[in-house]
Amino acid sequence: MTAAARPEVVALAHARAAARDVRDWPEADRLLAEIEAVGWKVVDRGTSFQLLPAHPPDLLEDGFVRYGRSDSVPSRLLEAASAEGTIVLVVTDQLEALHTTLSALRRHSSAGSQVVLVADAPTDEVAASLQGSDGPAAGAIGGSLPELIWTSTRLGYAAARNAGLRRALGAVVILLDLGLEPVGDLVGTLAGALADPSVAVVGARGFVSSDLRRFEPSTGVAVDAIEGSCLAFRRADLIARGPLDEGFLGARLLDVWWSLVLRDEGEGQPPRRAVVVDGLPLAQPAAARSSDAGAPTAGSLAGRDRESRRNGYRILDRFGRRRDLLVSSPTDGHRPG
Repeated sequence: MTAAARPEVVALAHARAAARDVRDWPEADRLLAEIEAVGWKVVDRGTSFQLLPAHPPDLLEDGFVRYGRSDSVPSRLLEAASAEGTIVLVVTDQLEALHTTLSALRRHSSAGSQVVLVADAPTDEVAASLQGSDGPAAGAIGGSLPELIWTSTRLGYAAARNAGLRRALGAVVILLDLGLEPVGDLVGTLAGALADPSVAVVGARGFVSSDLRRFEPSTGVAVDAIEGSCLAFRRADLIARGPLDEGFLGARLLDVWWSLVLRDEGEGQPPRRAVVVDGLPLAQPAAARSSDAGAPTAGSLAGRDRESRRNGYRILDRFGRRRDLLVSSPTDGHRPG
């Protein structure tokens, strides 16, 4: 046993051990669920056991907290929206890309924009830069300093973004890849596109599909899903339909899954739209996508790596029968290859 476990947790673990001794498996399972619900896991060792934290711990270092999981970050989603838009950025090892994006946001963001930067267990070089008085997060953007969230361990793609989303105060929320450079009022432009209540999600690029198994890049405006390098949605929808599924440890297909979640109004109801914003003030050099993002999500489940298949099944489990969510067809110029 670990001394860090509270007495009541230790008592539950002993009661579970006793239930296992008499082969009362339902009672043992019930007690295990109680233990796990308060953040612990049991490692059985013959007739004994060990209690371990179920999640990495939150750590207090140098006067600030490093969070071990996304839901440890204090949420502001119950507060009223007080900004036009929130831009969520995640950094691990992309220091040059971080400078590029923050510098561009500093030049072009309108008053009232909020930037939340998640330092997801970054490299020592990135951490030192962020802690410096003249580091990339030191200057105001839209009238206020970026809010910096630190993690104690690498959370994974969706969980790191959930950590930042919990701090969002903007009526519109934007997930933005590092390395992209706003060249105008990005928040205002995306907020304008979301003023139409029939639109659920907007961004710079999109995907279409004919079968919910293969998603191809589209040059059209009306798409099935928005590509994740720049993806914007309403904070109210985040509150109602979030958080992001943290089973997505990498980027592949999370943007598709979240776009469909945002668009879905239920079977028998017309889905809301995903729209590519024409003329978005955003420079997108080919090498700008962060290393975490990897290749675009387009592709089929068959023959892909394990992560892509696993993420694809998450989409199929929830939306596999929902052809009503697709705006394209094999005859409209977007036939999958």
